[in-house]
Amino acid sequence: MRVGLFVPCYVDQMFPDVAMAALEILERQAGVGVEIEVEAPSGQTCCGQPLYNAGQWEAARPLARRHLRVFEHCDYVVSPSGSCVAMVRHHYDKLLPDELGPQSVARRTYELCEFLTDVLQVERVAGAFPHRVGLHASCHSLRTLRLAPASERRTPPEQDRVARLLRGIDGLQLVEGARADECCGFGGVFAVEEEAVSVAMGRDRVAAHESAGAEILTSVDMSCLAHLDGLIRRDGGPIQVMHVAQILAGRSPGPR
Repeated sequence: MRVGLFVPCYVDQMFPDVAMAALEILERQAGVGVEIEVEAPSGQTCCGQPLYNAGQWEAARPLARRHLRVFEHCDYVVSPSGSCVAMVRHHYDKLLPDELGPQSVARRTYELCEFLTDVLQVERVAGAFPHRVGLHASCHSLRTLRLAPASERRTPPEQDRVARLLRGIDGLQLVEGARADECCGFGGVFAVEEEAVSVAMGRDRVAAHESAGAEILTSVDMSCLAHLDGLIRRDGGPIQVMHVAQILAGRSPGPR
């Protein structure tokens, strides 16, 4: 099985350890009886999501075509970003309506936790993380990728793939804040165009996790976490943020 690691451009430039953690997790599966070869193609660039969301579809199409070419040889494409996976899997059809066949790369693209549970059938990731963790269900992961079961989409995802993997880690306690399906307010360009609303929404999410006693805030989308972390730091809050991949890979929280 040849797996291509799809590293979102913002992760590559700003949060490279998230990509390294995802790579470590995938390579670790090769040591537990799974025939898997992982690579991160050097030719990959942005998937086109920022341009697509801004309505610049003509500018986004060359990026989408390049993405499909770069990963064409892979059996699966895996990314530590729910929003980028949602772009490829659910919006390339609109961007390139006559160019995607049933075996297209877009059909073989998975979010990291989704790939571990649905394709590799991983039940538990070994490790210890003795902290209280709040899970932010990003909009793309919850509403587009449907990482939570249908019955849980509007409520805190009790049985979703991400929570199942986190609960299998020794010492990790998932704590649940109010309105767990609520948007953090980032939304890409929304955070720029509607700054005041975005900040208010983000502070609501941070307050909910603080009230629940979370020490660490995690998500499958580092973009959401970057937004929330900026608010936490600005307000002097006690919570730290870590991507799910970093927790699954065995990272420890750094100094605040």
